[in-house]
Amino acid sequence: MAAGKSLNRVGGEWTEPSTGRWFEDRDPAAPEEVVGIFPDSGAADADRAVAAARDAFPRWARTPAPKRAEMLYRAGEILKRRKDELAHIMTREMGKVLAETKGDVQEAIDTAFYAAGEGRRLFGETTTSELPDKFCMSVRQPIGVCGIITPWNFPMAIPAWKMFPALLCGNTIVFKPAHDTPASASRFVEVLVEAGIPDGVVNLLHGHGREVGTAIVEHPGVNLISFTGSTETGKKIAQQCGGQLKRASLELGGKNGMIVMDDADLDLAIEGAVWGCFGTTGQRCTATSRLILHEAISAEFTERLVRRARALRLGHGLEPGTDVGPLIHEAAREKVHRYVEIGKSEGAELLCGGRPVDAGKLRGWFYEPTVFGKVLPNMRIAQEEIFGPVVAVLEVKDLDQAIAVLNGTRYGLSSSIYTADVNRAFRAMRDIEAGITYVNGPTIGAEVHLPFGGVKETGNGHREAGPQVYDVFSEWKAIYVDYSGKLQKAQIDSQPS
Repeated sequence: MAAGKSLNRVGGEWTEPSTGRWFEDRDPAAPEEVVGIFPDSGAADADRAVAAARDAFPRWARTPAPKRAEMLYRAGEILKRRKDELAHIMTREMGKVLAETKGDVQEAIDTAFYAAGEGRRLFGETTTSELPDKFCMSVRQPIGVCGIITPWNFPMAIPAWKMFPALLCGNTIVFKPAHDTPASASRFVEVLVEAGIPDGVVNLLHGHGREVGTAIVEHPGVNLISFTGSTETGKKIAQQCGGQLKRASLELGGKNGMIVMDDADLDLAIEGAVWGCFGTTGQRCTATSRLILHEAISAEFTERLVRRARALRLGHGLEPGTDVGPLIHEAAREKVHRYVEIGKSEGAELLCGGRPVDAGKLRGWFYEPTVFGKVLPNMRIAQEEIFGPVVAVLEVKDLDQAIAVLNGTRYGLSSSIYTADVNRAFRAMRDIEAGITYVNGPTIGAEVHLPFGGVKETGNGHREAGPQVYDVFSEWKAIYVDYSGKLQKAQIDSQPS
């Protein structure tokens, strides 16, 4: 192995890729800087990783859940100890500011401790039988090998959301992190190894989704796929898994709206909008990409938002005072700019931003925070996920119209309303079509003990985080114990003619 190269981890060993290929991981704020060199794995690597996971599964599944939980708790403690180091690496390879990457690690810490607590709470149920001298209960069982495929924008939090519950339930894992954030993934797996996760229970494969990711999804030895990414890719995975009747948990795109009513605290709403629209450079599935403003406050709110957007400082995420980092890579910046041009061609009014930034010491994939006014609900910039620092401002006359506009996309992940009227708030909570609704907060900021996910084309009905995630990673088994000493024929005996 050449110096400076990182490795896959398969069956408890750090291994080179079978392909002999490698790729460079570069800093998006300074693309000339190489963070590391990583394996570009292929189908043969997937075969080995799945075999290792299947071999480790029986022993891990028989390990008592509280013992599995102890290892996850240790992982949380290690993450706490290494938080600054891990955040620094994450900022270098995906660009968001250091305070945000520390938050990313903290979410992984919180998930570790939450999952560890569930080690003594993997409850089943007992119930009465319709027959005498018969006992009924249900218990959770692990599923098998889980293929975990994660995105680059939360390279610690999202793997933790998926892997900690999967491990607690007794499953083994083949982990394919995003091609853009391999260093964070390697450090994450190192933490699990240090925490005592046995060999073969967690297997790490770096590489491109089109090759090694597809091999994991299609592999008959993988029992479940948990994927976070684009809706288009998620649909393909659903089709592939459906052909094998393989369980798939898909967390996909969003086009999240924030309603601001005429009675809202505008100072609070502006703070929420700036954070929701431009935090993580708009590269969150929960980012506030539409502002739905009551006509009475629309002009003032928009003017204040534009002023705040123009004042945001772009820079490297490790530099103090940076508000907005780069986009993840050149293709992402090109996509954002294409959407800006689409918005202008559709007749929306470009109020600020709208340009790539290549001046001065900013050498990476930076883009100006961008605000569009006079946006109509059917415009593409109001319907399609841009995944960048671009927000569309739409004006409405009342709450009914605001909710209709918010609901009028194919997505339904996160949503928000700012209002001082409790009646309006409860109507919005009832009528908004989304998996998450915030009142007097932006569309970002999920907590690990609540379910995370959406409706419509945001996913396929499963949830991450919260107690609900344990239904994704476990099977239910119904158990009947008949101690009558005779054959009882259920409904036949309980309902004699």
